[in-house]
Amino acid sequence: MLERLNIVPFVSVDNMMKLVLATGVERFLTDLAAYIEEDFRRWELFDKTPRIASHSSDGVIELMPTSDGVTYGFKYVNGHPKNTRSGRQTVTAFGVLADVGNGYPMLLTEMTILTALRTAAMSAVAAKYLAPKGARTMAMIGNGAQSEFQAIAFKAILGIDKLRLYDIDPSATARCQKNLAGLGFEVEVCTSSQQAVEGAEIVTTVTADKQYATILTDNMVGPGIHINAIGGDCPGKTELHRDILLRSDIFVEYPPQTRIEGEIQQLDPNHPVIELWQVIAGKVPGRSGERQITLFDSVGFAIEDFSALRYVRDRLKETGLYEELDLLADPDEPRDLYGMILRAAKVAPAVQQSEVLQ
Repeated sequence: MLERLNIVPFVSVDNMMKLVLATGVERFLTDLAAYIEEDFRRWELFDKTPRIASHSSDGVIELMPTSDGVTYGFKYVNGHPKNTRSGRQTVTAFGVLADVGNGYPMLLTEMTILTALRTAAMSAVAAKYLAPKGARTMAMIGNGAQSEFQAIAFKAILGIDKLRLYDIDPSATARCQKNLAGLGFEVEVCTSSQQAVEGAEIVTTVTADKQYATILTDNMVGPGIHINAIGGDCPGKTELHRDILLRSDIFVEYPPQTRIEGEIQQLDPNHPVIELWQVIAGKVPGRSGERQITLFDSVGFAIEDFSALRYVRDRLKETGLYEELDLLADPDEPRDLYGMILRAAKVAPAVQQSEVLQ
């Protein structure tokens, strides 16, 4: 896309929003879902490692790297549930794509918005293979920053058009309902998790508190339901009662990470789970019966971010929605990096050469 070796395309928050709007939210999600499915089908080509996490009492900061042998990608992301009290986002992120052959970055982009989109796309991809056929109704417990993205992704990819919303903060539910107005949803505001789950074929739990919690109890989950559990994503943070897990067929992204961070941290380390990539690749079945309870224990994995970064980079070629970031030193002679500094002093009168030499 760019031939100047010092320049890296940078997608700011403003340009990411323009890209999403120019593409259309539903098309963006469906296109992104296709990229995720494509990469999951070639799962075995990727480097895979649990994310590198730095935990504190306030939250977590993580790096999520992967490579398919040709392109390398990583995401920096945090999770700090208390941030909303000071007007900050719970989750922020940025990401990089680089050329494995020469190590040069090819893209730097915001990923706060992009992570919300890829998480929603990933949830809908999983439900495509695991949810009951013809499902139209979804309960969404937790109506924070991720909720609208989830709803739109499930509508675009599965045809979900009935939502049952619940949050312990009624204002969050009111905001979600308002933001989804006019998008083709029939929305029911519920006063409890129990009420929200009644009549739902898909249940999405997406709460933020960093603690062991019981958002769903065993008696709330009947046969045939698909559970999209995406709130539990670090050690010590869960949303489902253990008995639900014991009744469910559990599908995960990358077991070594999910056993540390997901709902299955509550279970024996050898409890059987199914890797979702195997379902998408046609190696094992997904939903196999009407009364089967399926659980997507999603914690987010680096390959999903790789797919999102790859999609954005491809879209930039036709939209031009990026800035040129002077990120990489590019001296005339690759070994003369210090000489590049000296030459800069000559063209910048405000900089004294003596200061450069100190």
